[in-house]
This record gives sequence, structure tokens and C-alpha cells, in this order.
Amino acid sequence: MSISQSFQKPYTQDRRRENDWRLFLRLVPYARRSGRLLVLSMILLVPIALANAVQPLLIGQVISLIRNEPSTYEFLRNRPFLQGLHILEGLLLLAILVRLSLTGIQGYIVQTLGQKITAEIRQDLFHHVTSLAVRFFDRTPVGKLITRLTSDVEVLGDVFSTGAIGIVSDLFSMLVITALMFSIQWQLACLLLLMLLPVTWVIVYFQQQYRKANYKVREELSILNSQLQENVVGINVVQLFRREKFNAELFRITNKKYTAEVDQTIFYDSAVSATLEWIGLIAIAGVLWVGGWLLLRENLTFGVLSAFVLYAQRLFDPLRDFAEKFTVIQSGFTAIERVSDILDEPIEIRDRTNPRFSIFDAKFGYIDEIVAELESPDINTPPELGEIRFDHVWFAYKDDDYVIKDLDFTIHPGEKVALVGPTGAGKSSIIRLLCRLYEPTQGRILIDGVDIREVPQAELRRYMAVILQEGFLFAGDVKSNISLGDIYTIEEIQQAAESTNIAEFIEQLPQGYDTQLRERGTNLSSGQKQLLAFARAAIRNPEILVLDEATASLDVGTEALIQEALNQLLQRRTAIIIAHRLSTIRNVDRIFVLKRGELIEQGSHEELLEQRGLYATLHNLQMLGT
Repeated sequence: MSISQSFQKPYTQDRRRENDWRLFLRLVPYARRSGRLLVLSMILLVPIALANAVQPLLIGQVISLIRNEPSTYEFLRNRPFLQGLHILEGLLLLAILVRLSLTGIQGYIVQTLGQKITAEIRQDLFHHVTSLAVRFFDRTPVGKLITRLTSDVEVLGDVFSTGAIGIVSDLFSMLVITALMFSIQWQLACLLLLMLLPVTWVIVYFQQQYRKANYKVREELSILNSQLQENVVGINVVQLFRREKFNAELFRITNKKYTAEVDQTIFYDSAVSATLEWIGLIAIAGVLWVGGWLLLRENLTFGVLSAFVLYAQRLFDPLRDFAEKFTVIQSGFTAIERVSDILDEPIEIRDRTNPRFSIFDAKFGYIDEIVAELESPDINTPPELGEIRFDHVWFAYKDDDYVIKDLDFTIHPGEKVALVGPTGAGKSSIIRLLCRLYEPTQGRILIDGVDIREVPQAELRRYMAVILQEGFLFAGDVKSNISLGDIYTIEEIQQAAESTNIAEFIEQLPQGYDTQLRERGTNLSSGQKQLLAFARAAIRNPEILVLDEATASLDVGTEALIQEALNQLLQRRTAIIIAHRLSTIRNVDRIFVLKRGELIEQGSHEELLEQRGLYATLHNLQMLGT
């Protein structure tokens, strides 16, 4: 299915009719969390609607009082003219003050309610997104996620605050106005009420078209943001390969499509407003025509006719507001659909309800007796923790295209194993499976005899440390990029830096450990960022250490400096090392040679050279290259 087809799929009439109410109900739990604000805003609708509806009635009574017409209320006719006029003026002023003051208060409450709903949805969405498996991010552009987390979520708060509550307010106001009109003069009331029927049909039609156009607008905005994010992140490649004009043309085309879709929404929105303006004028003309005929037949007074002229305006004002707020709700439904697509995305990798800890209890202090033994180990005693076993593991990123095929091996506690092989052999996939970023398609992975699916993900990832080829840094200071949100004292952070021989480098920074790093650490070199990655691993004291080309970005001098720290870090720990430079892994205990996801050779450096297989071929090629 093409991207355009997938975007159009949600817009079948049956699906929209079936799901609109269900989409709205997804917001109800968020509104319930602010139930008091919601109830208070709804209660205020009653005095606001009454204050708005009685104003034309009072103006009509003023005219009737001045002309001494029989439609004047009895309690006004029995009073002196000026006294009755002052009473009507006071009531009219009171109605205006009540409406203005309560409208302001109610507007503040509903906006506060909308912001609370927006914040809670954004928080839940962020938590859900960060809980999704890496597989989801492999297929979802970052720009689309950003759009849904920001602009789409902003619209959702308006669905309740401006949209739903506003529509209830307008409907209640129209109901009160209609009731007052029928109490005054039923013929003119029926005339205005009949005019609402075709207007309602026109509004519903245009709103349906607006909904379709608005969905396309949101999708085009996602594509626009994706292109923008891609060009900003890849600015080095864009400029080095002179892609500025080419990318600018791609962006211009997308921007043009986005503008065209926005124009469609503007057209349908304007069509609703224009229709209501014309209907409002026709309604006033109809009231004057029918009212004038009734007036000539002495079945109507000037005061009542004046009140109905004003009611003809007031009745369509809520309808106009209703149309605008219905537009907000249609935009909100579009946003709910898009956000729901992410919230409904299943979390593939979950912790079990009754997880097993086994040796993880010993590592992290869940069993005091074992912890006591680990605190004072005999240096000559081989480590008992850190065994890794792949039990007939198969894995495919997509369908049956397996990148890992029937891997079955055991890495013993404290053993150092290197993974080598050509590009696409499955080395990085093994690391991702071990860290449980992906689940095996078949088979299982055990650490110290425990299936990693039985272990909470947080504990599993505390049990091992991974140093990637390129260290990622967050915006913040140096010490927070070492602790990464875990609670460590500054002394522990400094000790970790000293143990990895990078304390001197950090102290040379302008503010030392408090030096602020820019996003992705752009004010540090690649080697310096990698040094901080080693400190991250050291401070966590893991049982298993994974090095994925960890020294590839280091210069010769820096690599020599950190090699000593790395040797110390590897002591009494199980280690998996991915390296393309075979000269760096000669001293490991075993080397696993992979090809197309299969383990085809294993042994020490010397043993593999004697086998004259793939490893020997790769080694000889590298030696020729030097």
C-alpha cells in the first residue's frame, strides 16, 4: 500500500461515523481528572445563556413601554414611565455585566482545562513513545513523531475547552433563545426555526469536507517537518555534497503541497462563515416581511417586532460560533486519530508481570547474603556472574528475511569474545538482541541461566554496559552525561573519570564537570565524546561489557591513553567486542566469525589463522592493506 493510500484510508464515511464518538470518548478520562473545572464551566453556561437571551426581550419592552403598547409587561404599565424605563435600563445593564464577567471567567476556566488536558496527553504520549521498541522507530520518521507530540497534541486541548464546551454553550444559548421566542410570538419563532434546517445541512457538509482537508494538512505538515529535521541533522552531508539547491527544491514542492491543502481548509471554513452571514441577513429580512404583515393586521406590536429582529441576529450568532467550534472539533478529531495511531501502537517488549531476578538479585542488592559475598571476592576466584547463552536464536527485522540464523553458543563468565565478519553478518543485531532492543523470532537468550525476557528491562540494562562506536551526548553538563539520570555523588563521578583516564581532559574544560554541552555534544570532538562513554560504563560497574567499535573514533594517542583503563575495566567481566580492525582483538579468549547471520568459525586468533577460513582471509587482507 502506498503512503497516499494509507493516509486516505481513515476517511471512509463509515469509519468516520463509527469512530468520531469513540475518538471523543478517548479524551473523557483526561477531562475527568479535572472534573471540578469541567463542572464549574458547565454550570456557568446557564447564567451566561440567560443573560444573553433576555437582552433583546428587554430592548423590545423598552420600545413597547415608550409606545405604550399592550405587549408591555403588567408590572411596568402600573408604574410611572420614567420609573419603568429605569427598571428596564437597570435590568439590561445587569444582564450585560453578568454576561461579560461570567464569559471572561468561563473562558479562563475552559482554557485552563484545555491546557491541563494537553499537558497530560503529551506526557502519556511521550511515555508511550519512549516505551516502544526500536523496530517502531526504524519505520517512523522523526519529523512525524515531533509533529504528533507538539502541534497535534496542542489541538486536542481545544477539543474540550474551545470545542465541546463551546458547542454545549452555543446549543444551550440557542435553546434558551428559541424558548423565549416561542413564549413571545410563535409564528415568527417558527419562521426562524425553519431557517435553521437548511443551514445545519450546509454546515455539516462543509465540515465533512473540512475534516478531509485538515487530515491532509496534518500529514503534509508531518512530511514538511521530517524533511526539515533530516536536513538539519544531516547538514554536513548536505553542504559537503552541495545538495542545498536540490534539497531546497524538494522542500519547495512539499511546502507547496502543504500550502495547497491549507488553502482547502480555509475555503471550507470561509464557506461556512459566508453561508451563515447570508442566512442571517435573510432571516432578518424574513422577520421584517412577516412581522410587517402581522403588524399591519395589528397582530404584532413594534416592541415584539424589534425584539425578534434582534433575536434573528442573536440566534445565528451561536450558530456561527457553533460552526467555528465545530471546525475546531473536526481538527481535533484529526489530531486524535493521528495521536491514537501512536497510542495504539503495541509495546512489543514488555516486562513480565512476575519477573525473575535470579543472579540479578545478587548484583543489585536484592539478596543481602550474596551481596556480602560479592563485596569481598577472592581476586583469584573466577567470576561467577556474566554467562551469556544464545539458545538456537533466529531473528528477522522483517517477515522471514532472517539476519540471525540458529545461533547457539555460550560465553562463560569473565570470558572476552570478539565478533568479526563482513558488513551485514549480524554483529550489531546480536548486541541489539542481547540488550533486548528486539525480541528473538525464535529461540531464547539467557544470562546466568535466566531468560532475559524474565528480567525487568531496567535491571537487564543496568547489568550490562554498552559502548557504541559514536557516543551520544545530551544537552546538559558533563556530570549529568556520565550519570544519565542515575543518582551518583560527584565523588563517584570523579572516580569513574579517573579510572578511565579522562579526569584530566574534563578538568581542562572551561567549567570542568559543570561545563555545559550543546545538543549531541557538538562542542566536543568525537574522541572526547567517546571518552565520556567509557566513564558512563565504569560508573555503573556492569557484569557484562559490550564494545561496538568503541575505539574507532579515537586517535592513536587517545586510544593508547584509554587502553590501560579499558584493560582495567575488562577485568573480571564478561566482554563482547565488535571490531573491524582485527589487530585489536588478538588477545581475546575467543573470536566468533559470522557470515550472513551464521556462526561459521570460532576459536583464538592463532587457531583461526591455522584453519585458513574466512577469518584468515580477512586478516590477510587487512595485513596487505597496512
